Amino acid sequence: MLQKLRDKTSGWIVTVILGLLMIPFLFVIDSSYLGGVGAQNVAKVAAPPTWWRSAPSWWPMSFLWQHHEISVQDFRTRFEQARQQAREQQGEDFDPREFESTENKLAVLDQMIDEQVVRLAGEQSGIVMSDSTVRETIASIPAFQGADGTFSQDQYRMRLATGNPPRTPAQFEAEVREGMQLRVVPSALVASGFVTKAEAERLMALLYETRDAELAVLPPVPADTAEVTDAQIKQWFDSHAKDFRQPETVSLEYVEINAATLPPATAADEATLRKRFADEKARFATPETRLASHILIAADGNDPAALKAAEAKATRIAAEAKAPGADFAALAKANSDDTGSKSTGGDLGWVERGAMVKPFEDALFAMKAGEISGPVKTEFGFHVLQLREQKGGQERSFEEVRDQLAAEQLKADSENAFSDLSSRLVDQVYKNPTSLEGPAAALKLPVQTVGPFTRATASGIAANPAVLRAAFSDVLVQDGTVSDPITIAPNHSVMIRVTDHSPEQALPLEKARDQVIAAIRADRTRQASAKAADAVLAKLTAGQTLQALAATENLQVQAMPGLQRGQPAPTPEINRALFAAKAPTEGKPTYGKVDLQGRYVVYAVTKVIPPDQSKFSEEQKQQVIQGVGQMQGDEDAKALTKAMRKRYKVQIEEGNL
Repeated sequence: MLQKLRDKTSGWIVTVILGLLMIPFLFVIDSSYLGGVGAQNVAKVAAPPTWWRSAPSWWPMSFLWQHHEISVQDFRTRFEQARQQAREQQGEDFDPREFESTENKLAVLDQMIDEQVVRLAGEQSGIVMSDSTVRETIASIPAFQGADGTFSQDQYRMRLATGNPPRTPAQFEAEVREGMQLRVVPSALVASGFVTKAEAERLMALLYETRDAELAVLPPVPADTAEVTDAQIKQWFDSHAKDFRQPETVSLEYVEINAATLPPATAADEATLRKRFADEKARFATPETRLASHILIAADGNDPAALKAAEAKATRIAAEAKAPGADFAALAKANSDDTGSKSTGGDLGWVERGAMVKPFEDALFAMKAGEISGPVKTEFGFHVLQLREQKGGQERSFEEVRDQLAAEQLKADSENAFSDLSSRLVDQVYKNPTSLEGPAAALKLPVQTVGPFTRATASGIAANPAVLRAAFSDVLVQDGTVSDPITIAPNHSVMIRVTDHSPEQALPLEKARDQVIAAIRADRTRQASAKAADAVLAKLTAGQTLQALAATENLQVQAMPGLQRGQPAPTPEINRALFAAKAPTEGKPTYGKVDLQGRYVVYAVTKVIPPDQSKFSEEQKQQVIQGVGQMQGDEDAKALTKAMRKRYKVQIEEGNL
């Protein structure tokens, strides 16, 4: 029967039928097999084979291309790292919703694509990191080095195993190898950047030059009160529509729990305080410590003869140490096998209970100051002990610490009351997560309201950064559910619910009319200020001076000698304008104007003072040369990556971000 089946399913007819049946399956194959990005990836970087640079990229020739893909998981991991970095930098100002923008995602992805471009270029150029180079790099990482500064295999494995995420040595070595391959070409370019001596001197002349200038503040222009026509309003509104938008607003209801406003806790009774004292008695005792020295005679515990000989030696040394006038420190230096304390005469410093092995500790804490004891057997061998001093061990009475215990118990009871009330509120909310009225009524707590407010106009409890983030979060806005408890301060929390939400939207002209009129009048005032500044500049160009015009034009002239480049003096805008102006020639100042939020000021650059380069140290010059050289190298590395990216085929699937 099987033979008949084989006979019937062979031949060209069956082959054609099977070929036709396979065609529909091509349409459900992951697009990555056909040269696309693929369902589980966000981007793909592909390059033609080195032996056929002009190979077409269409399928099936795309199978010949080398490529690297960026998976969804890899992208999410990198994006989460960027999120944590932004959170650390911005602190309470961090807005997770704003960070989730498409622009931020594409910026992170763009960096990952550049890395894959460099990696692919390195592979095509035959760049390989040798095993010895990888091992040397790992061995140079301080985290894997022991106390003596050399590579520790045990510490290496321990650090990898306890890392986040945990990694095996093979995984870490692969990461290091890949990272070195990515950095080898850019690092070489950065290192290759250089600056000639003439360029460095010119740059230092620019960086450290100073300028003398004069600044003239014009009298304020009278506020514009002229009529604004409907046509002008309409024209301005149409050309500045993005300036007139209703920002996103929310209104909240919230329940606040603050330990400071709760009924005060009842003072604890005597029995409670005495029980607390008994439970925490160790807190009120000064730990007993002992200043000790020892002489260790090491012995192999598996060799009875060696044990006996070590004990005999320790007994002899103990007898010598107990003899009148004996020098314990000298005996330790001559006989002790403890390399850590031998050089200091056996000194162990101040020892507390729990710091030493039990037989050693029991013997030490049974001695009196000045005594010598031993030999004491431990797993390390035989010890001869010397107790030099002892201190501590005193206990304070209940009466001495009663007030402290009472204050601590009162605070603990208040915190427990806050925690209990918070937990009960959370339990009530979980029963009905879309309402605060019922839970608040059950616990006799008031429901308060605030809003509507924008991110910029929030006040009171809503101005807290954590509350503000939650109030504008998609979950609370879209679902209308009650938030988790939000900590305002220790023992002070709030639970909120968005009761009303208005998205950002364009304002209609009738609502924006007053704002438009104000904008038109502000622009007229700015133009009038610019016109007044131009009139002053015209007189200065004609040969008059700022000092001469000060009286006639009612100018407030201020001399500013020795200004340095890049300083925010008198303002960043003015400083940039002064150093962007041409240097004065033949004693003739250079004039200009600066717009300071709609009000213009006029300046005069009267002198440019180049630095005395003979006063620059060689170290300063080298810093400038190295800094600029590195900047040029960085730019070269970026330019190379950009050029390589143009040669490759980059595909992005934004839908998978």
